[in-house]
Amino acid sequence: MKDFAHATLLLRRKLGAKVVLTDAAALEAASYDSSRIAVRPAAVVRPVKREQIGVLLKLANEHGVPVTPRGRGTTLMGSAVPLHGGWVLDLLGLDKIGVDAEAGLAHVQAGAKVGDVQKAAAAAGWFYPPDPSSKDYSTIGGNVACNAGGMHGGKYGVTRDFVVALKGYLPTGEFVEWGTATRKFAAGFNLRDLWIGSEGMLGVVTDAVLRLIPAPAARWTLLTSFADEVSAFRAARALFAARVQPAICEFLDRASVTCAESAMKTTIFPGQPGRPVILLELAGSEAELKDAKKAVLAWAEANAAGHRAAKNRDEAEALWAVRRKCSGAMFQMGDAKLNEDITVPLGAYEEFAVWLEKLRASSKLAIPTFGHLADGNLHVNIMYHKAVPAECRAAEKAVLALMKKVVSLGGAISGEHGIGLAKTPFLRLQHSEAQIGAMKAVKQALDPKGILNPGKMFEVFEVWKQPRVTVSFPWDHK
Repeated sequence: MKDFAHATLLLRRKLGAKVVLTDAAALEAASYDSSRIAVRPAAVVRPVKREQIGVLLKLANEHGVPVTPRGRGTTLMGSAVPLHGGWVLDLLGLDKIGVDAEAGLAHVQAGAKVGDVQKAAAAAGWFYPPDPSSKDYSTIGGNVACNAGGMHGGKYGVTRDFVVALKGYLPTGEFVEWGTATRKFAAGFNLRDLWIGSEGMLGVVTDAVLRLIPAPAARWTLLTSFADEVSAFRAARALFAARVQPAICEFLDRASVTCAESAMKTTIFPGQPGRPVILLELAGSEAELKDAKKAVLAWAEANAAGHRAAKNRDEAEALWAVRRKCSGAMFQMGDAKLNEDITVPLGAYEEFAVWLEKLRASSKLAIPTFGHLADGNLHVNIMYHKAVPAECRAAEKAVLALMKKVVSLGGAISGEHGIGLAKTPFLRLQHSEAQIGAMKAVKQALDPKGILNPGKMFEVFEVWKQPRVTVSFPWDHK
């Protein structure tokens, strides 16, 4: 791998030693993301004004230096790993947030945390719905790059549904604006949406205009339990068929609940340990909730083995404990996991549940699964022990079987995490060569030197065969 020492020296002369960092601590911190795959860059660049990004990209093109944009590194797929070295472009210094309370728009920079955007919106009487579990850490730039979703996706949508306009730089270093701070824009190709979900391969986002919605006046939470996963999935379909649209509809299977109960040292439903659950939250006006509550309670009586409603927000927070605890608690089933976010069509829910149980039996691995039933986005966690070769091989086979099944059902190999490095072996299960060729053509047109986040998405990377760094992130247990 090239060291790019000369180009880095030139960049440091242009931007200064406080912006271009080459010390060991900075390089180490920027070498990995939540995937734990680590590749050391030649430098970390932390711009304090967006014009410095243009300077960096132009110099990178001149000298063929790879550039990897980065927020806080919460991505699980290796999207922020500097696979070919070069420069890591750290955007955390661009974190301004402004809310136009009259227009219901938020003007934010790429390094702003999603949770801070939500707080700023709430202070002005508005609501920004996209809420990945890492929202208190992850950045708007990273959310745009991966088209992040979260628990509110089924009712409100994902990041793409709230991006009004973007500013940033093409890989060549030219500044561009996609859209304006208006609700309508039909002047030319929609390259704004091309950037969303492109994982930093087609451009660097520096600023975003985000659409806000009125904050819901009331919320109501209900926790329900079921005899098994098929019953839970069937009940969810019945709820949606009744035209009830919960703001949140979270599912946890038996293994996920068992882990959470062990961590909390309690049984969620007395006398029903380890039952799969669906956690619902309704949001809207008091009048809307009045009718919706009746419909949901009638549904629970007809379909659930047990149910418990929150009488106030404190009780609601207590009900949410099972969802917050389950992910971190899964490590009692193995010291490593392949966290696969997939989407399944509504009509295939029960078939998928039956198939997943067979995968558990054939792989002899624990596979706790939870996720967002309102949009079919499930997080399938294949647990194994790193020191047991047979379990490593079984996990590798299980994830391939999972991806093949999801595609055969008409689903997607990723709902909100993206492809990055970890899912490159499966991209051709989802897309034909013609489709991938079209994507590559777009990449070539916008990034002719191939300097922006190279090695991602299209090049097959066998992530489970790579050594990992041992590090713990605060968002791992959210």
